Amino acid sequence: MSSAGQGSLPAGILDVAALRSRLADHGYLADEGLATACYLALRLHRPLFLEGEAGVGKTEVGKVLALLLGAPLIRLQCYEGIDATQALYDWDFPRQLLHVRAAEATGRTADAEALEGELYDRRFLVARPLLAALETTPSVLLIDEIDRADDEFEAFLLEILSDFTVTVPELGTIRAATPPVVVVTSNRTREVHDALKRRCYYHWLDHPDFAREVAIVRTRLPEASRLLVEQVAAAVQALRSQDLFKPPGVAETLDWTQALIALGAETLDAERASATLGSVLKYREDQERARRLDVGALVREAVAGA
Repeated sequence: MSSAGQGSLPAGILDVAALRSRLADHGYLADEGLATACYLALRLHRPLFLEGEAGVGKTEVGKVLALLLGAPLIRLQCYEGIDATQALYDWDFPRQLLHVRAAEATGRTADAEALEGELYDRRFLVARPLLAALETTPSVLLIDEIDRADDEFEAFLLEILSDFTVTVPELGTIRAATPPVVVVTSNRTREVHDALKRRCYYHWLDHPDFAREVAIVRTRLPEASRLLVEQVAAAVQALRSQDLFKPPGVAETLDWTQALIALGAETLDAERASATLGSVLKYREDQERARRLDVGALVREAVAGA
């Protein structure tokens, strides 16, 4: 997967420009800052910590790196209350119970110690995302929305990422032969502790400027006309300038464009914009605010500027 001295970089990628070009080949148009962050994270074997608003393309970085590296993507979706059992490993209790019943049927339950050893055999271990990533070489581990987990899980994760080993009491220590490429994302619904950020290469993803947003949408939706894409991108940029509860991200720009294509629209007008607000604004309060601002006028101004 990589050549000597290049860390986790694929062979042939010798600088940031080359990596940026390869990312573009796989449909991800990274700016210079993000391409540099990816390059250094891969080169230096550092987890990449991506923070920013929802919908700016953080999760897609993990996906495109897996494509670029030709490695499986192993995703851990964080949520409130997630713990080590759900993230690391568990035992397949139904299969263990069947094994006990089979042992009873053959009279092997007398040797309790031997039976316990059989029950906690590797074949009954269920690998959750973290353990699966340690055992899969190579792999890309995407730890998505770490800010949704609690402090205890964050501390546990820091320990795993420090040496890429885990101890299963019944089996011993499992160490990654080759550490996975790790991408950690956060929507910043809460502050993540400095200890985890220090372990990673940190990069903040912002909303793209108009030209790059147009390029992203045209790459992802080549069937859309340039005029429609420019109008939608301009309208989204205008909506972001408003005081919204949830400003739209690139994901919403893509959703809005797809909705308009599905309606057979070749341009964005005020009537269609108002009718399809659900594609770009996901909160009732934001839609009401947009309509109070006269979304038609807002779109007309944005379209004129495009």
